[in-house]
Amino acid sequence: MPTGRKWFVRNIAEVPWRQFPDHFGGALSKPLVMPETAGARHIDYRISMYQPMAYVKVHRHEVREQIYHVLEGEGLMEIDGGSHVVRRHDVIFLPPGVEHAISNTGLADLVFLVVTSPIADKAP
Repeated sequence: MPTGRKWFVRNIAEVPWRQFPDHFGGALSKPLVMPETAGARHIDYRISMYQPMAYVKVHRHEVREQIYHVLEGEGLMEIDGGSHVVRRHDVIFLPPGVEHAISNTGLADLVFLVVTSPIADKAP
């Protein structure tokens, strides 16, 4: 994986699946663009695939904004204590400070993109 700042073209199949901390039960992501895989300074871009019953625990980001874009499957998105069914073509925007979590409550894999900016949860 590149560690410097250089352009690249990479097929998604080249990036291994990872289970990040506080992700459970087959909550897997491919870190496509982030500091350690691309030298990114301002953006974290992943595709995630959660198997049925997989989830990330409830958390919040103090500075980061996030966008989730559901590509396949369905699940539940917890946002500020409320639950929302999410499915194909739903886009979720989360400003800083909002408690959230996502889980696969469906029968098939839940596949979604996650874009996070900035990459660190601290003020510049």
